[in-house]
Amino acid sequence: MTLAATIARFAASGAPVENARDVMRQSLYDWMVCGISGASEPVSLIVREQALADGGAPDARLFGGGAVPARAAALANGTISHALDYDDTHFAHIGHPSVAIFPAVFAAGRHDGEARLDAALIGAEISVRIGLWLGRSHYQSGFHQTATAGAFGATVAVARLFGLNEEQLTEAIGITATKAAGLKSQFGTMGKPLNAGLAAECGVIAADLARRGFVSNPNALDGPQGFGSTHEGAGDLTAFDELGSAWLMQDVSHKLHACCHGLHAMIEALGSLNLTADTVSDVIIETHPRWLAVCNITEPKTGLESKFSYRQAAAMVLGGHDTSKIANFSKETATDQKLSAVRQRVQVRADDLLSETEACVSVTTTSGEKFMARHDLISKISAEEKWQKLRRKGRALVGKDIEERLYNTTACPVDSKALLDLMETPAR
Repeated sequence: MTLAATIARFAASGAPVENARDVMRQSLYDWMVCGISGASEPVSLIVREQALADGGAPDARLFGGGAVPARAAALANGTISHALDYDDTHFAHIGHPSVAIFPAVFAAGRHDGEARLDAALIGAEISVRIGLWLGRSHYQSGFHQTATAGAFGATVAVARLFGLNEEQLTEAIGITATKAAGLKSQFGTMGKPLNAGLAAECGVIAADLARRGFVSNPNALDGPQGFGSTHEGAGDLTAFDELGSAWLMQDVSHKLHACCHGLHAMIEALGSLNLTADTVSDVIIETHPRWLAVCNITEPKTGLESKFSYRQAAAMVLGGHDTSKIANFSKETATDQKLSAVRQRVQVRADDLLSETEACVSVTTTSGEKFMARHDLISKISAEEKWQKLRRKGRALVGKDIEERLYNTTACPVDSKALLDLMETPAR
């Protein structure tokens, strides 16, 4: 059996377990929060304007208002919901599952909320496992997993909603293999959120073509000159072990701070000590080496640079600035003299014994006391505690009233119509 056929069988008949569905509800809520709050970003205005200008059948809603054909909505909504880079991350393959999957699922015709949720979970699970199959070699060579692995996840999610059989699903996966694309070289530009939109759009197009009878190469994923071999894939088939019985999507990490995910473990660890800037004389942050090339800007001068600075984020925590609020990552805080003074007390070191999801902080106070804290982003917390953290983020981004409605509509059962109505919340 080919890899595509294995995936197709799971996508057509997989039965999500309730624990995984509960996590997916949290991701749905989080995706909606990110999409509504990101609708006024410059890149969001551009892609929505393009979609509306093209016109066509008003089949699917847009964040910020309007209705356009399904594939245009998937492209726009995927881009919009990743515009703030505040959405969930899966560290197994370093990708953002929800922004590739949910835009495709909510563009794909009229379906009830629970059916959309199950399809999204199936798609997210496949995106993570495809990412693991491709491996770090794929990511390190310059491909963006959110776009590449995410496109396969979006395809199987939409195909499941369409009711495609295993043969049709295999064709859809083959189509995706020749279309999926996205580069890390776009990071720091509008091209990064566009990568998420491209994945969602690919899912809608590939599933729709397969539904119409389009024939592709069933070996285009892992065969000769297939996607894996041509995209620096490791081809690790253990990525599909226990497919259908173990749900990797349960380990997804939701961003609770408005900055690079590489900073989050440090923020959680430092915040747990409940120390203030005026009582601290020295801070040592230890992190996995890979993050030093990603989020270790030592002297940030802008809000964007602050989102990629261990020293600035640590100063903000000690200075009492809420790191869940996007507005706090600004030029004003980056150039604030008090925060700059705190930054000078912070050292950042690499520790290759730490995982990519861990950080350790050591703090010396002005009185000579020493404190240490450690945090791992994949540490298990209760569903109730996760909801509390997510809802705090939601209120900060979209306001109390909209957040309350979002929370209620993502509860069991998911109210698909209400979510679509909320999607058209005017950009703030």
